[in-house]
Amino acid sequence: MARAGLTVDRVVAAAADLADEAGFENVTLSALARRFGVKDASLYSHVRGLEDLRTRLALHAGAELIDRIAMAVAGRAGKDALSAFAGAYRAYALEHPGRYAATQIRIDQALIADSPALRRTAEITYGMLRAYGLDEPDLTDAVRLLRSTFHGYCALESAGGFGAARDVQASWDKAVEALHLTLAHWPREMTNDD
Repeated sequence: MARAGLTVDRVVAAAADLADEAGFENVTLSALARRFGVKDASLYSHVRGLEDLRTRLALHAGAELIDRIAMAVAGRAGKDALSAFAGAYRAYALEHPGRYAATQIRIDQALIADSPALRRTAEITYGMLRAYGLDEPDLTDAVRLLRSTFHGYCALESAGGFGAARDVQASWDKAVEALHLTLAHWPREMTNDD
């Protein structure tokens, strides 16, 4: 029986592999059903539909990404932690393009609150940035700067968008150095007490 052994975890893992092979936008229930040799309807006992599947894939990929980042930053602080964080982020994005694309989708805020992996992402990211002496609202601003820089660089690199002769790794290292200097000299948000 083709359906034997199907679980939510197996379905999501197969969707993650499919995303890396064919692109996140090509992850469909039909494509996944073909991979398992079952009818599309068989998957509905494991996921509620395409949006549910893609959300589960995003949470799965987000957990993988933060696990990799956590291992990289463990025991580090300041510039060392930032460099390790950035390197782990970039490596994951380039090695797993479909999974990485899944991490960029908008997820319902209720699911975010219930996700240990997404809470861990916030804890590790904010913890790293607190070493720079940042508090809210500067923390949120710094997270947005890092995410947009890392994502933009990875998106351009994976699309072959860097055509200059300059080594891409050297430019990445310079960007991380510039981020470190920016974080170390962050323009603090003025409060009424200042």
